[in-house]
Amino acid sequence: LFDGMRAGDSAMVKETFTEDAQMFTATYDKSGKPMLQKGSLQNFLVAIGTPRDKVLDEPIYNTEIKIDDRLAQVWTDYAFYLGKDFHHCGVDAFQLFKTDEGWKIFHITDTRRTEGCDVPEEVKAKRK
Repeated sequence: LFDGMRAGDSAMVKETFTEDAQMFTATYDKSGKPMLQKGSLQNFLVAIGTPRDKVLDEPIYNTEIKIDDRLAQVWTDYAFYLGKDFHHCGVDAFQLFKTDEGWKIFHITDTRRTEGCDVPEEVKAKRK
């Protein structure tokens, strides 16, 4: 997923998902009320494949993985960068299913914020 994002390769990113994968962001509306915003895998793939001057990079850290049989859950902090510029941070919560072709993401929910980001120095150092 993250290699495909950096490469701007939507086909590579698509291979990491099931066909009916769901995407959500736990966020707030303009009045500050908590909301769960539904995303679209298709829109995400279009955004990844759209040519741009700056690389989309989402280094992850503090990753926890739990697996039972063909089900896995991944909880990881991330920092999102446009090129070398910090954009936001948060948590990615992935649900994966092990298909005959390998692990596929069937659900992602993330959080996003621009303040209170405790990005490790080693992650920041790679951006310079």
